Amino acid sequence: MGREMIHFEKALEIVLQHAVTMETERVSLENSDNRILATDIHSDIDMPPFHKSAMDGFACRLEDLKLELSVIEDIPAGHIPEKNVSQGFCSRIMTGAMLPDGADCVIQDEEVDFTVDQKVRFVGTRKPYNICQKGEDMKVGGLVLQKGTLIHPAHIAVLASVGAATPEVYAMPRIAVISTGNELVEPEHFPPKGKIRNSNAMQILAQAKRLGCDAIYAGIAEDDPDATREIIASATSDADIVLLSGGVSMGDYDFVPAALEDCGYTIHFDSVAIQPGRPTVFATKPGKYCFGLPGNPVSSYVVFEIFVKPLIRKLTGGRVEEKGVFAMMKGDYKRRNTARKSFIPVQFSADGNVKTVDYHGSAHIHAITGADGLVAVEIGSSGIADGEKVYVRQI
Repeated sequence: MGREMIHFEKALEIVLQHAVTMETERVSLENSDNRILATDIHSDIDMPPFHKSAMDGFACRLEDLKLELSVIEDIPAGHIPEKNVSQGFCSRIMTGAMLPDGADCVIQDEEVDFTVDQKVRFVGTRKPYNICQKGEDMKVGGLVLQKGTLIHPAHIAVLASVGAATPEVYAMPRIAVISTGNELVEPEHFPPKGKIRNSNAMQILAQAKRLGCDAIYAGIAEDDPDATREIIASATSDADIVLLSGGVSMGDYDFVPAALEDCGYTIHFDSVAIQPGRPTVFATKPGKYCFGLPGNPVSSYVVFEIFVKPLIRKLTGGRVEEKGVFAMMKGDYKRRNTARKSFIPVQFSADGNVKTVDYHGSAHIHAITGADGLVAVEIGSSGIADGEKVYVRQI
């Protein structure tokens, strides 16, 4: 394949066009966080399922507020009232308890006085409704959560409340991460002269696991065609997505593209007009996906965020659009090379604006540790002016 450099938007379109949605499975609620719903969820009950008290107090009739009321019953939460409330009577009731028949309001504790014979007298100034009506939050059969929802803890509470104890979700892809290069040693080893620690693999594994994927580390591929081909073949048999770091540029020891083709992959692009991340490779074979990520750590981080993450979301039935916010740029950002779309790391300031972090280029991984998001600078643009409105892709 040639080295034609394509625009980011075209590259992302190619990635998403090749994504085939994963099969579905059922999981327990405790294992559903960060998974994507494969079906709409409808309520099997009214919510609340009965008229209930919104606070501790006394359930009575609005028309009796000027009367002294006798207490006929205590109603704790979870208890079914045994007596109806009629003229001149009330029931002591707790927050969340079922409202007794006949009552149409709840007087909160702070708005009552007791007479010498322990009757209740309303001393408030406003009508005390204080009732959650049956079905006011959701009617039985109502749509609670839509297919494609990325489940968060609040969604889990809703699922539990409507009895969806084993929601159907999309299966998560299994990801294998490979690093390439004779210059690498694992993090637990002190690097001898001419070597560096393998930081990219740990970073990529963490990014994948944060999305809920089962990610495995396949090791370091030596700078050798046979070794590269063998480790790719092994990883492909174990995973749905193979992510390689390094070995994708045009150097004499960059064997990844050829090895991918030897393993039956079709390469769809190998050069994207982005900075960082130009030498990014995307390849597929039936049911398998592979990215060759650049070896510089910021490049691999950014390419995962802008290409791999959308692929995973598409595979798992989710919404591809990334979470982001608009903010005002604080300070000018200038660049000389305008031929590629740049993704620059930024952080939010105390006033809600964003500013660039100290960033020396794609090898400067420490820059990402202080970043809250990425801001894109389009092709042809020489920078961003102070006060300009920008879209921040959160990371």
